[in-house]
Amino acid sequence: MANTSANKIELLQIAESVAREKLIDPDLVINALEETYARAAKSKYGAELDIRAFIDRKTGELTMQRVRTVVEEVENSFQELTVEDAIVYKEDAVVGDQLIDEIPPVESGRIAAQSGKQVLLQNIRQAERERQYEEFKDRVGTIINGVVKREEYGNVIVDVGRGEAILRRDQKIGRESFRNGDRVRAYIKDVRSEVRGPQIFLSRTAIEFMSELFKMEVPEIYDGIIEIKTVARDPGSRAKIGVISHDNSIDPVGACVGMRGSRVQAVVNELQGEKIDIIPWNEDAPTFLVNALQPAEVTKVVLDEEAERIEVVVPDEQLSLAIGRRGQNVRLASQLTNLDIDIMTDSQESERRQTEFNERTALFTESLNVDEVVAQLLVSEGFASLEEVAYVEIDEILTIEGFDQSTAEELQARAREYLEEQSSKAIAQARELGVEDSLAGFEGLTPQMLVALAEDDIKTLEDFATCADWELSGGWTVVEGKRHKDEGILEQFDVSLEEAQNLVMTARIELGWVDPEDLKNNTVEEIEDNNLDE
Repeated sequence: MANTSANKIELLQIAESVAREKLIDPDLVINALEETYARAAKSKYGAELDIRAFIDRKTGELTMQRVRTVVEEVENSFQELTVEDAIVYKEDAVVGDQLIDEIPPVESGRIAAQSGKQVLLQNIRQAERERQYEEFKDRVGTIINGVVKREEYGNVIVDVGRGEAILRRDQKIGRESFRNGDRVRAYIKDVRSEVRGPQIFLSRTAIEFMSELFKMEVPEIYDGIIEIKTVARDPGSRAKIGVISHDNSIDPVGACVGMRGSRVQAVVNELQGEKIDIIPWNEDAPTFLVNALQPAEVTKVVLDEEAERIEVVVPDEQLSLAIGRRGQNVRLASQLTNLDIDIMTDSQESERRQTEFNERTALFTESLNVDEVVAQLLVSEGFASLEEVAYVEIDEILTIEGFDQSTAEELQARAREYLEEQSSKAIAQARELGVEDSLAGFEGLTPQMLVALAEDDIKTLEDFATCADWELSGGWTVVEGKRHKDEGILEQFDVSLEEAQNLVMTARIELGWVDPEDLKNNTVEEIEDNNLDE
């Protein structure tokens, strides 16, 4: 008897020892043992039976039970019985009750013991996997140190202490290679719970890896005094990092560089010699871009916020420096600012300005029936279209040297007459294309816009009301991280996205598709989503 008691206590000690070794809850090991005993009992009494094993957590006493459930209609006679049959065992039995019969433990044969051992090991492995997943899932976004175990098809398997992680071939810097036993530092990019266990994915090319390295090397970044606003990398070759200091007494660039470059050099060494440009961040996009394009000098910047594009003019001799080897410098600057960058030289920009000057001069000469000198004077003063000449305050034309009251009035009269003539032609063309009165009479659309719409088969107010705002104004779509231009039907008329939204919504209100009251409580996007749902 004493021997049996000792065996029971030894069972609990074994469970405790295994749990400590695998760093899992001892209760999980005991649960696995219970399942092992239950399987062994089923192999003797019948696999169809619902047999459960229970081990007392204090004494190690094993109890085996057969469980049957009381039901209205029996489907499985091994695990269920009716109320009539249950009353024999329990007088007040009702549907849902469970009848529990204690059965004697069984001595496991060799095959049953082997099967039980497999179940035990399987459950312990599963518990270990769950423990690993719980441990690493909260470490996503941090740097981890590990030891290289092996390399498979270019992918590096790394021992990270409590498990294994994988550094894929495309997440390594350049052509770096590792040997068994090498220590490696990487960024935990993702942790997934899969059937074969937790999969820990590492990266050395992620921009976050560089940010975390700087956080480790620069105490001011770790403390939040200096903030990394944006990072762009060409892994193993070059990188740009935008930083800002929240303390006016601390220079963010100098702090990141360190004494004699010690701090940035430590990061460079970890990244296989990757050159790093540290740039002071600025809320003003053009100013930040000028800094980002260093070492190239910039003479002029023109920002198109709606298109998220920026035009940069550099001296002729600085063009190759601004673009960089294989376009690297401008590409990284674009990633850093999240803007598309067009670079041109001073001579190219001068040539473009001259072309625009000649085109506008020709337009005014022909449409206003004036000589070239008068047309050039208008262009020089900033007039870019006939609409500006026709409808600006007459005093603005009078500021041009040599223009008197009668000249200004005559120019405006000719501009208005020409525009009216063009509008009449456009109206006639729109009618020929099939534009109906409902659309032709809609306020906010010019005759030229009607022609453009009709050429795109939009001929009624209903057609117009079904358009999306970006279909009219144009825009940009991001596909796989790259921005693509969407041409708008009315884009040539400088119709903004907001103006397109207002036009489309007004058309829907006129048609009764939208209640004006909805506009007070919902955004345009919410109303469009509701219409799509309907």
